[in-house]
Amino acid sequence: MCISSSEWIQSHNLYISMHKQRSKRSKVQVQGLITRRRKRREEKSDGEKDMTVMILQNLKLYMENMSILEENERLRKKASFLHTENLTLMYELSSNRYFLAPSSTTTQVCNQLS
Repeated sequence: MCISSSEWIQSHNLYISMHKQRSKRSKVQVQGLITRRRKRREEKSDGEKDMTVMILQNLKLYMENMSILEENERLRKKASFLHTENLTLMYELSSNRYFLAPSSTTTQVCNQLS
């Protein structure tokens, strides 16, 4: 089957136009894929940044919590010591070890002032 030159030119032009459309479509699809991949990569890096920020914030809060716990323990020991000291002083006061008669106290104060 022989094709005339005009038919061949028409079929060739049709082939070229289809090929151009297909190549434009392919380029658009490739650009779309590249854009989607780039967005995913950016989202992933943003997620990693968020995760890093969260980890650092968590570490900071953990360190602050440990500092508060250490100070709480120190204050609890100090309060226990002061309570024990208070009980000892109250016992000594109630047992009259350091209780002086009012007259002798007045005499001592007057002697110290002169």
